[in-house]
Amino acid sequence: MSDSASLSTAIAEQTAKLNELRLQKDVDNGAVEETKKKLGELKKALGAINKANALAAAGSKPSSSTAAASDGKKRERVLLKTAKGTKDFAPAETSLREHIEDIVKECFKRYGGSCLDTPVFERKDILTGKYGEDSKLIFDLKDQGGEELSLRYDHTVPLARFLAMSISNFAGGKIWQVGKVYRRDNPVVSKGRMREFQQADFDIAGVYDSMIPDAELMSLLNDILTRLKVGEFTIKLNNRKILDGIFAICGVPGEKTRTISSAVDKLDKLPWSEVKKEMTEEKGLDPAVADKIGEYVKLKGGVDLLEKLKADATFTSNALAVDGIKEMELLFQYLEAYNVMPRISFDLSLARGLDYYTGIIFEAIVEASAPPGFTVNPSVPPDAAPAPAQKPKKPKKKTGEDEEEEIDESQVGVGSIAAGGRYDTLVGMFTAAAQAEGKKASQMPCVGVSIGMDRIFALLWPKWSEVQRTKGTDVYVMAAGDGLLVERMKLVRELRDQGIKTDFLLKNKPKLPTQFSASERDEVPFAIILGESELKDGLVTVKEQRWDITESGSKEKRKDEGTGEKVKRDELVGWLLARGAKRTVGDQA
Repeated sequence: MSDSASLSTAIAEQTAKLNELRLQKDVDNGAVEETKKKLGELKKALGAINKANALAAAGSKPSSSTAAASDGKKRERVLLKTAKGTKDFAPAETSLREHIEDIVKECFKRYGGSCLDTPVFERKDILTGKYGEDSKLIFDLKDQGGEELSLRYDHTVPLARFLAMSISNFAGGKIWQVGKVYRRDNPVVSKGRMREFQQADFDIAGVYDSMIPDAELMSLLNDILTRLKVGEFTIKLNNRKILDGIFAICGVPGEKTRTISSAVDKLDKLPWSEVKKEMTEEKGLDPAVADKIGEYVKLKGGVDLLEKLKADATFTSNALAVDGIKEMELLFQYLEAYNVMPRISFDLSLARGLDYYTGIIFEAIVEASAPPGFTVNPSVPPDAAPAPAQKPKKPKKKTGEDEEEEIDESQVGVGSIAAGGRYDTLVGMFTAAAQAEGKKASQMPCVGVSIGMDRIFALLWPKWSEVQRTKGTDVYVMAAGDGLLVERMKLVRELRDQGIKTDFLLKNKPKLPTQFSASERDEVPFAIILGESELKDGLVTVKEQRWDITESGSKEKRKDEGTGEKVKRDELVGWLLARGAKRTVGDQA
């Protein structure tokens, strides 16, 4: 088709087809993506024809650049922006990211973990079939020399693949990994919901006594979030055995268990009426069955909820659910010992969408986790929580192809800031797939937690940018008078050799006020001023610089009319360390 009328007709037909596909109960995601792709190509072609027609109507004559374009030689203007769902982190922002990462890694090491690093892409067959409905979010790469590859969706599946490859010589233990993962989701960058984002994972692999590794992870997560000062947080906790038992006694067909589980998991964002509608109208569940499910998944509590479930004859008729209750009783005892129970909400609506979970599942939330107007208070049942206030949707952003609806960022929460659970069969899935048919596959039970570093960044950044130093320099070397460049360089080298973070202005003869301004921009606490006469006497002048937080929350340099303190050159390092300067790692005396 070449004319605009034909293209318009084709676009209308393709749009209708796309809408029909989306309304089907069992959505074929592959067909949806293919239809969206064709629709984008048609719209792009129509846009090109309309542009050409507009130029012709205006009587435009092709310029030399247009002529060059017809020869394929016109230089295209580059759009300077990051790819959708990604962002650059400026130096000040990176300082907070490093702060978060330092605390997380220190806790990982304190709990006895060993570091692992896996590739950012995997063979596609390693990742497929592990994420349920979220499998459509995997980023596929083009064929690379005969291998179909995809960017990793999380750290858990690559870890399981590593363990399956190493199972003959790996007895188990604690493993952690920090790195970027990728999801082809609709991003909300301001809330830390990205297509490229950083996660920190800590996993315990191997055969141990029941619930001890699980409690250890709960304690680790509690320590990390407390040290990061994310504010009041709650760890929502459930057990897949309990949830699957509930579905069974309510009458959910086995093949619908995971898809209904995915719907229930939305109760932290939607009222029960909307979740029920998805289960019945979109996923074909009997409304009576949905109502039975609702009687359970609205329940939240702690030890009291365990007792309530144990007294429910219908619930205890299911062996899997009873097994889950026994695990939770044991876990709660251990969490009391770790002093984590005050943070715990036993929440039967928590489902976690990933297919590989087999036992406990959990996620950490803060007040900003929910959309505006929707509570995450563990004491409020889902049907009592108000639905988020809906603002008019923004118009679609015209991209020419693969158009996606704009998200109103003001109506989106940060989401959970950490999550995880037990996955006892995932490693065995890989060993079974790799072994000859009929041979017994080796198993390695695992439990892990994943921390959303960018979501935590989104929570902490507003305050961090106001009150924290964004650069770690402790000493700024200056000179009065003639610049004394060589002397400045010598002192800078001496201090750096002692592990003290030191900087100076890269000019030959800078004025002293200019040097002070440079040090103040980085909020450097110690200014060392060199003078010719003091150097002859083996002395330097040190002036301490301090900043205060005002009542309005801004930073202001403390006024100091003094000229500084004379310090002997050979005693300078000790003087600085005594006053609070820090040596870098590896340079401790």
